[in-house]
Amino acid sequence: MIPTELDTSPKLNSKIATVLGGGSFGTAIANILAENGFQVRQWMRSAQAISEINSIHENKKYLPGVTLHEGIEATDDIGYAVQESSVLFYSIPSKSFREIVEKTKDVVVKEQILISTTKGIEPDGFNLMSDVLRQVFPTNSVGVISGPNLAKEIAQGQLAATVIASKDKRVRDFIQQSLSCKFFRIYVNADMYGVELGGALKNIYAIITGMAAALGYGENTKAMLITRSLAEMSRFAVSQGANPMTFLGLAGVGDLVATCVSPLSRNYRVGYAVGKGENLDQAIESLGEVAEGINTLRYIRHQANENGIYMPLVNALYAVLFENASADQVASALMTGEHNTDVEFSLPRGA
Repeated sequence: MIPTELDTSPKLNSKIATVLGGGSFGTAIANILAENGFQVRQWMRSAQAISEINSIHENKKYLPGVTLHEGIEATDDIGYAVQESSVLFYSIPSKSFREIVEKTKDVVVKEQILISTTKGIEPDGFNLMSDVLRQVFPTNSVGVISGPNLAKEIAQGQLAATVIASKDKRVRDFIQQSLSCKFFRIYVNADMYGVELGGALKNIYAIITGMAAALGYGENTKAMLITRSLAEMSRFAVSQGANPMTFLGLAGVGDLVATCVSPLSRNYRVGYAVGKGENLDQAIESLGEVAEGINTLRYIRHQANENGIYMPLVNALYAVLFENASADQVASALMTGEHNTDVEFSLPRGA
């Protein structure tokens, strides 16, 4: 008898999930997964945070006062965190995203689903986080999560929803089933690029609305800024190949509104501090967390100018933050700038 070939493929456990990152959103996702019956391995660098999560079930730095599920096991062993897991959630700031993805290169297997929850852009080559995942893991199924998801509210069990975007229906279905619960609803989309760009771009406009609030502008001004922000970000995204309809959903207008009106938003708080007279470095230092919108602003402005994309709000914010322009002067210039149609894509420019 000819011996059968041994099956040496890795054995994945459909009830083990990995979260890479110890921040607020990664921890909130880990908690939902654990409550839904997953054995969750959360990788992070901080020895203190690991000890707190494993002993008192709390992430004191990012989610103080929130009791975490006992099914979360924090670890600094990235190999252990990844092995046997059916799905990996990369919840890493964009500036460190590629570094951590590369760290998992030798331990990830092709059967594992890879999900980015990071809202940002890598400057070299203008890569979104899904681009980084596909470059490093060309044979894995990839998806992105984005939406109006203020982590502290989700961790408190307040009603919320998000979007899982992937070209792979298996990924969409799996994540929808894995994260859905009584307070967190998951919608699906195949436009991964549009969903991801929506999550990255809205951070810029949250800085603007935070600044406007600090300067004492009223509700009419805020409504105008949010609406024109939506037109501007969808204009840019469509130029990059996104579906304009994506921006009418949770990952577009939903995320934009949540981020632009909430003092829980890190980017809003940076804008508010600048509007109150702090310089950018002071605002970032007082925040104590990563505000993705600052770097995203630099990358988007460069890309827009390179490709001739009309983005007056982006250029205005850049002038205030990096060129010492007065916010009032910039606001006046915006109000006397080029006239445009109300709803983007409803009329050709200049018609």
